[in-house]
Amino acid sequence: MGSPVTVATCALNQWALDFDGNLERILKSVELSKCKGARYRLGPELEICGYGCSDHYFESDTLLHSFQALAKLLESPVTQDIICDVGMPVMHRNVRYNCRVIFLNKKILLIRPKMALANTGNYREMRWFTPWNRPRQVEDYFLPRMIQEITNQETVPFGDAVLATIDTCIGSEICEELWTPNSPHIEMGIDGVEIFTNSSASHHVLRKAHTRVDLVNSAMTKNGGIYILANQKGCDGDRLYYDGCAMICMNGATVAQGLQFSLDDVEVLVATLDLEDVRSYRAEISSRNLAASKVTPFHRIRVNFALSWSDDISTPTNEPIQWKYHSPEEEISLGPACWLWDYLRRSSQGGFLLPLSGGVDSSSTACIVYSMCLQICSAVWDGNQSVLNDVRKIVNDEAYTPKDPREFCRRILTTCYMASDHSSQDTHDRAKSLAEEIGSILSAPPTAELEPLKEGQVAQTDEADMGMTYAELSVYGKLRKIAKAGPYSMFCKLINMWKDICTPTEVASKVKHFFRMYSINRHKMTILTPSYHAANYSPDDNRFDLRPFLYNSAWSWQFRCIDEQVSKLESKEVNFRLEDVV
Repeated sequence: MGSPVTVATCALNQWALDFDGNLERILKSVELSKCKGARYRLGPELEICGYGCSDHYFESDTLLHSFQALAKLLESPVTQDIICDVGMPVMHRNVRYNCRVIFLNKKILLIRPKMALANTGNYREMRWFTPWNRPRQVEDYFLPRMIQEITNQETVPFGDAVLATIDTCIGSEICEELWTPNSPHIEMGIDGVEIFTNSSASHHVLRKAHTRVDLVNSAMTKNGGIYILANQKGCDGDRLYYDGCAMICMNGATVAQGLQFSLDDVEVLVATLDLEDVRSYRAEISSRNLAASKVTPFHRIRVNFALSWSDDISTPTNEPIQWKYHSPEEEISLGPACWLWDYLRRSSQGGFLLPLSGGVDSSSTACIVYSMCLQICSAVWDGNQSVLNDVRKIVNDEAYTPKDPREFCRRILTTCYMASDHSSQDTHDRAKSLAEEIGSILSAPPTAELEPLKEGQVAQTDEADMGMTYAELSVYGKLRKIAKAGPYSMFCKLINMWKDICTPTEVASKVKHFFRMYSINRHKMTILTPSYHAANYSPDDNRFDLRPFLYNSAWSWQFRCIDEQVSKLESKEVNFRLEDVV
């Protein structure tokens, strides 16, 4: 006997503090979910106000406007007869929490605060929010009067609880909680929760989609169950691009995959799944059943509503699919291009100006702009009216429709060749060719072209000026930022990494040179132009790497430690050679 349930998740392009636009997109996603037969709709993290509000979370206005938007959602006929799960900041007992507000038919069922906050790298949630540190505990939350007048509720449950509908049990995770060692879904699944939801604001990093999908699928492989993940998409007013990738998984297999890079502001993913498949899968996991017999139960909030809408055994359900990943090259092309599109349309500007030198840096930037034009034209030709409206605003022509990517690129990308007395004919020709055709991928070495030419050719390169190759610089940067290595630690790691190509003395010289150059140029990194963040190793020191910018460039103590180790290693090498001779 089957128990089919239909659930919906979405990826929304929400914008910080755009309460009108955010509300419109939420309502559209709910409407699409209902049209596809869903009885539960999940949205991304902090979708009402937008995830990237930063220090605006300190403002009472942000909390007020979030509740005003929630009131509009509660009153809307669109949200009736479907459980809606939305994200917003909530203050409880003078403490700000990152919350899910789950409601049905003008009644708030639960306000669920986030329990594990993202607080490394690009994320500083602990600056604005406090984690809920009371597992399985629920308190009364006194609603604002504007909400009481709609719901006729004075208080609602606030805390770590699950929803018990007529036919199943639903538990929430919020973004970072999936990534923690002791994720809530572990204990919830043991306690009988069958459907897990995760509202995320997870940004794009190269190959991160693999990790995200593996986390979801492995969680359900161990425990069984249905996992629904929603995600923010687009540039939320800063350096990050949230890449969508909404997904639905059951018992360790993906059954629905959302797009990773898309110009659609609203994307809804729906799946119909049989709860009996979860129950039969769990029945064979004896270790889970033993743990379930002694689990501390979650507080259950009873909901007189069913997610299953049919008892017809012939109701079709979603089958497992193979996740389709982009190649790294596609991610590099598509991610920054989507970010640039949001940057352009939200800044209300008419296009981009690019000083084009013909070198690898400016050529790559031009190609990314052209990739953006390709995606925009494709979206317009597919009938995306929202993208077409934005295009017409940018070019200031209400009747305009892009004919092809090159034609549109000429309208929004202006290039200029910024030459010096020492610029070569080669760079001039490359810049001209790229400007005409948006084609170059880019073997020309980066150069400032500040020194005189030699026989008409460039004699200066950035690598020669720096005294290190870009490949070496990447290694130094990753060791310093990701591995948190100081001069001595970096030396210790590199003598092993480079043992086949460098002597200890050469490694020491390279490490010292890097740290000298780093310390005398560090102040420049604090004023970098905002840029797209696509990897955990980022040059954006002002945001991602909070180290000082004034250093003693001699590094006397640290370099002395390196020299002592070099002496020991060289002495050891001499002794080995003497033994070989003897």
